[in-house]
Amino acid sequence: MSTETALCLLAAGKGTRMRSDLPKVLHEVAGLSMLGHALKSGDGCAPSRIVIVTGHQSERVADAARKLAPSVTCVEQSPQLGTGHAVQMAAPALKDFAGDVFVLFGDTPLIRAETLEAMLAARRGGADVIVLGFEAAVPGGYGRLILDDDGGLDRIVEAKEASAEELAVDLCNSGVMCVPGPVLFDLLDKVTNDNAKGEYYLTDIVGLARAEGLACAVVRCDEEETLGVNSRVDLSAAEAAWQARARIAAMEAGVTMAAPDTVFLSHDTVIGQDATVEPHVVFGPGVTVEGGAMIRAFSHLEGCTVASGAVIGPYARLRPGADIGEGAKIGNFVEVKAARFGKGAKANHLTYVGDATVGEGANIGAGTITCNYDGVLKHRTEIGAGAFIGSNSALIAPVKIGDGAMVGAGSAISQDVEADALGITRAPQDNRESFAAKLRIKLLEIKARQTKK
Repeated sequence: MSTETALCLLAAGKGTRMRSDLPKVLHEVAGLSMLGHALKSGDGCAPSRIVIVTGHQSERVADAARKLAPSVTCVEQSPQLGTGHAVQMAAPALKDFAGDVFVLFGDTPLIRAETLEAMLAARRGGADVIVLGFEAAVPGGYGRLILDDDGGLDRIVEAKEASAEELAVDLCNSGVMCVPGPVLFDLLDKVTNDNAKGEYYLTDIVGLARAEGLACAVVRCDEEETLGVNSRVDLSAAEAAWQARARIAAMEAGVTMAAPDTVFLSHDTVIGQDATVEPHVVFGPGVTVEGGAMIRAFSHLEGCTVASGAVIGPYARLRPGADIGEGAKIGNFVEVKAARFGKGAKANHLTYVGDATVGEGANIGAGTITCNYDGVLKHRTEIGAGAFIGSNSALIAPVKIGDGAMVGAGSAISQDVEADALGITRAPQDNRESFAAKLRIKLLEIKARQTKK
């Protein structure tokens, strides 16, 4: 028996109810497309082949799929004649495949890898066809999974064709299956379109399998996992469910969250043990926060790394390429982009640091800006260890501030400052006696004339 697995991922639907120019499966949950979530859930079964069945905006979906998994095979379903017909489109790509095939859906982003692993274990435990089922709080229009006296799957009955007794069953069909490749495509060859819609239904293979004496079984999961997204409302529900699951996982792994419902994580967020995340923090894709760091309230992080003991925020923004060292501090209304802060370096308030290196223990005063962009090219600023940058300074890149150097407040620095030197560009101060009082009288006279008009 082959121990290989393959994924057949159905992603052909248009998603009319999404009201979008973007194909339904490319809408995102937690910063990753639903197609990406489906592929990610299948990763745990180590598939040796992946086939994506496309349809609406076929090339756009295929391009996105190849970026997520370069080795995928994409096949187009046209016309679209049902789920059984969709899976048949994958037959040429899997014609010599003897292992187990998972049939997944590109608009069902919440299925856990552990659930698919349980299906695979059940398949290799003896059943020929495994169907993923769930007990629905409100079964409604879901297809019902009817079990035999031994607990095996006897048949799948569509709600509109079910008897009153069958409608009372709350075990419902998710559509997800695991079947050996040769068995799957042999059964699909026997499926007909003798139904009201004239379509080929994947669910028909269960009845055909039982007729041939093959064993069919159900693996159960929580109803939430099977949520299919067909509208923006569904997409919001999927996001909420994913976030709730991710927050619980983070806290169980040792992350402190005082108000978890206000924290939004990304599909690849990594937060270490004993890190603290205060309320109203948003993590975009590509963030790693080491244990012991603190992310204070109302901060936004994306594409960055935060080392142990660092403090970010409140109201800080870390953009892609920000690398914040151990014990460093990025304070309120500070923005960092493509910049490395060394151990213990500080930018405590009202500062922009982009395309820069900030040495250990350096201190950047309020209102400092690294002027990194000339309208065409980006340039780097290098600030040495222990340097002190006075408030309201402009560091005009490319420029280097040496170790232990100081920049006087209010300076515009366009030339390098050597180690332990002071760089300052202030104009001489000019105090004019009584000028303020005279000016004030004149301005009040102008205001009085304007009021009379």
